[in-house]
Amino acid sequence: MASLARNAEASLSKLLSRPWNRASSRHQPPATVSATLTRKKPVEDATLDLNSIASQNLDHAHARRLVRSAFTHLQQQLDHPLYKLVPPGIRTEEWYEINFKGQEVFCKSWMPKPGVRIKGSVCFCHGYGDTCTFFFEGIASQIASSGYAVYAVDHPGFGLSEGLHGYIQNFDDLVDNAYEMFAKIKVGYWQEDLR
Repeated sequence: MASLARNAEASLSKLLSRPWNRASSRHQPPATVSATLTRKKPVEDATLDLNSIASQNLDHAHARRLVRSAFTHLQQQLDHPLYKLVPPGIRTEEWYEINFKGQEVFCKSWMPKPGVRIKGSVCFCHGYGDTCTFFFEGIASQIASSGYAVYAVDHPGFGLSEGLHGYIQNFDDLVDNAYEMFAKIKVGYWQEDLR
């Protein structure tokens, strides 16, 4: 906690030490900036190790991946119909593709059980602050059980993909990334699955 406070203080110092544009600040006093650090509440019924993992800074993919791997078994035990009613035999696959910016982008597929003819494909793009590996898991399984191949990607900066968490520098890049990832899936996986 002390190192977190030192880092926040150093960042604040660096911000405040930047030279001000004298022309624009001539009639305005310098801004006052304050920061409050709070300790995250521990996860109920979790071990000390799991709480240590859960308190990670999730700005970067490696920490988000660590938290996901530590809590996957708990997620699957949630008392929620989307997890309790998962049809048997659904095949899933997870992998990473490198996008046009050189970032690892997390991809996942859900397929009907073997022997079921695939009717078509569904490509899922999550919204801001979401991921393709939490609540969509149950929905994707239900869609796959109806005979559809389901593909999803975590946008850069979300879920298990690389990038600063929640940061979208340019919306066009987000669209280009989704287009590129689904084009790769179509060429590499989709054609095999639809045979």
